[in-house]
Amino acid sequence: MFRFARIKNVWLKDRFIAWFVRSYQVDLSEAVRENIEDYQHFNDFFTRALKPNARKISDSLIVCPVDGKVSKVGNINNTQIIQAKNHRYSVRQLLGNDARSVEFKAGFFATIYLSPKDYHRIHMPYDGELISMSYIPGDLFSVNQITAENLDGLFARNERIVCYFETEFGLCVFVLVGAIFVGSMQTVWHGQINPPYQKQIQHFDYSNENISLKKGQELGRFNMGSTVIMLMPNQANKFSLKKAEVVRMGQALV
Repeated sequence: MFRFARIKNVWLKDRFIAWFVRSYQVDLSEAVRENIEDYQHFNDFFTRALKPNARKISDSLIVCPVDGKVSKVGNINNTQIIQAKNHRYSVRQLLGNDARSVEFKAGFFATIYLSPKDYHRIHMPYDGELISMSYIPGDLFSVNQITAENLDGLFARNERIVCYFETEFGLCVFVLVGAIFVGSMQTVWHGQINPPYQKQIQHFDYSNENISLKKGQELGRFNMGSTVIMLMPNQANKFSLKKAEVVRMGQALV
């Protein structure tokens, strides 16, 4: 799929993009390039940029990082996160056994699913200084609601990128979760992280590089869609979200 999404054959890529737009009802009027002929290949279309006025960044403390649908939102209880009804997983599992998981014994989280039709660039939900990043290899199960309700530890089993930010709220964690057909993720500071695929967890330390990102600034993108998970430390500003709520990048979360 990674190779197919980068085929530049005009006839093939235009027909596939046109089918995709029809099938998933993609709103190209929001995109900088509204004509499918203007995209080099399918991945170029899939990671399309939006017009500057397509999304307004709220003045609130925390904003939504993506377009999507809320899979789950709630409190972190004794390091446990709700995946779906009767399914939980631990922060430690999600973060690849990172010692910093103990800092999220309490707190709150939001899991947001990006459907194929959604805008697939990811933006900063808050001002933050990048501390480190981990690439955690894993499976590529689908992350739709049906799978989440039936597969134990789904988000802690799939391939993922974990980003640690120091913020005005304390240490915050932002997780990009891979899924079926999603074999490639990238960030603005690193570029494409996978492929190449690794068998071991890879750690990247940015504590001395002064990489600061502002709320609403692009963080990265999925080369095909998936899920993001936000972990927040225990403090007063809870997310004003509901399960199954449709959200848009830039809207207020608190």
